[in-house]
Amino acid sequence: MDQRRAEPDRNNSFNPVSLYGEFTLTGNRKVRCAVSLTERDLVVQRLTSAPVGRSKVVLSLKDCVGCRAYREDDNADPAAYFAAHFYPLKRRWVSSGVSRQRAEQCFRLAALQDPRANLEEAEKWARAVRERAARQQSLRRNGVLMSALSRPSRMMLLVNPQSGKGQALTLYNNHIQRMLNEAGVTHTLVITERQNHARELVKEADLSQWDALVIMSGDGLLFEVINGLLERPDWDEAVRTPLGILPGGSGNALAASVHHYSGASLVSTEELLISCGFLLCRGLVAHMDLVSIQLSSGPRLFSFLSVAWGFVADVDVESEKYRHVGAARFTVGTLVRLASLRVYKGKLAYLPVGEDDDSEDEGSGNHTAPHCNGQDSPVAPSVDSPCQNTFHNSCHSNNSHKLRRTESSPCRSASKALGGPPDSLLPPLGQPLPSDWVVVTEEDFVLMLAMYQSHLAEDLLAAPGATSDDGIIHLFYVRAGISRAALLKLFLAMEKGAHLATNCQHLVHAKVRALRLEPHSPKGIITVDGEVVDYGPVQAEVHRGLARLISG
Repeated sequence: MDQRRAEPDRNNSFNPVSLYGEFTLTGNRKVRCAVSLTERDLVVQRLTSAPVGRSKVVLSLKDCVGCRAYREDDNADPAAYFAAHFYPLKRRWVSSGVSRQRAEQCFRLAALQDPRANLEEAEKWARAVRERAARQQSLRRNGVLMSALSRPSRMMLLVNPQSGKGQALTLYNNHIQRMLNEAGVTHTLVITERQNHARELVKEADLSQWDALVIMSGDGLLFEVINGLLERPDWDEAVRTPLGILPGGSGNALAASVHHYSGASLVSTEELLISCGFLLCRGLVAHMDLVSIQLSSGPRLFSFLSVAWGFVADVDVESEKYRHVGAARFTVGTLVRLASLRVYKGKLAYLPVGEDDDSEDEGSGNHTAPHCNGQDSPVAPSVDSPCQNTFHNSCHSNNSHKLRRTESSPCRSASKALGGPPDSLLPPLGQPLPSDWVVVTEEDFVLMLAMYQSHLAEDLLAAPGATSDDGIIHLFYVRAGISRAALLKLFLAMEKGAHLATNCQHLVHAKVRALRLEPHSPKGIITVDGEVVDYGPVQAEVHRGLARLISG
């Protein structure tokens, strides 16, 4: 390798060059390049007479997912190769904005006649690129320290082939399989075959074989996985298994939230998949809140996304018939439900986040809509009493919960026996609430929505101030009396997270740590993470940072 021509200044203290070489491109041996590796960049300069601006490529190592060295099968060719894989943000060809797009640089090293020596040189470059790319990862985001997956990583990748438009497996084959291979991630593909297949699998799996569990589907499959982990005898260790999410369904709320937390601009469909795939390959792990859900007729469930009653739940369930159109199903469902707007009667109460509460996120208080004077009032303190019955559950194929009775036991110990931490803020359903709770005086609602991630769907930024581990439930409710036009305006504004700025008099937003809903209407739908649960009283408590989420 000739290092005399175009060799850079190695004494540049701003971004010094640590490796330099001149190689040919793998796809075109007539093109020779000067390649420089600095602490932050891989710089490729074509050695031609063309102007520098058109022949020089600078690729940030922050965008690198992997680099490998290899030899071809041709024993007569002594050359070795190294390929570096990047997913930088680039401007779109048609629309405005940027998205991550694949960029590969592959070089041929043939300076020596000894194949082993060429391969050793290629491996030296590949190793140096990987090491510097790892050093470019910031383990701190918004003041929160993250951890990194071990390398090389081993992942179980669960794909629901029926989710969304039924294209999840095709998207895996076209994008994700290649990305994980480029990143050197060993993964086992598991295609789910039925409702609760994933729940049963993770409940019994030897989790020591995997560094992470990755879900490629809508949000329903992750709901199964989380509850399966918390049904294990070793739930306290199992729930710390890092979870990855790749959008393959129609909702993709958590995938959109993970993308949002990375600070990237709005994307959708396959661009969202590429972004989440990139973050997965980077392998940085953050804490994620889980919310325990108590139903009057069954055991606790654990939720990562939302509880909905009224308009939002109606749209989510009734739009299933439009699943073939993908994410647009929610738009169609919203318009259909607006045509015959319903009002639901019920009682809503919550425990607000205190000013000195550690779970309060500084600087986000301006997102909280004030309550109207005289509308909310405290309720009487309660005395804990044992629950009359506890239950175990199994699931129908329609996602609702079938229950069978077991022996009675105290509520607190029942919670622990069923897995997961105890609920310290929730008295038994049917018992009075503590005095520091707030009860909403209105009993006529259009919707109630409790959110603990930023997005309700790919294109609905429902809680713009939310983070994955702030210990906050963002409670929204819309009082009866809102017009169809005003409600439509709210949801259109929600696409950009601007609904709280509309000053809608019927919309209330509060940051809470726990809540209780008691529906009085005889019929209705309640969903948890988009899954239908038994209709009736429900209460919830957030458990801060209980799970682990791969978020780049």
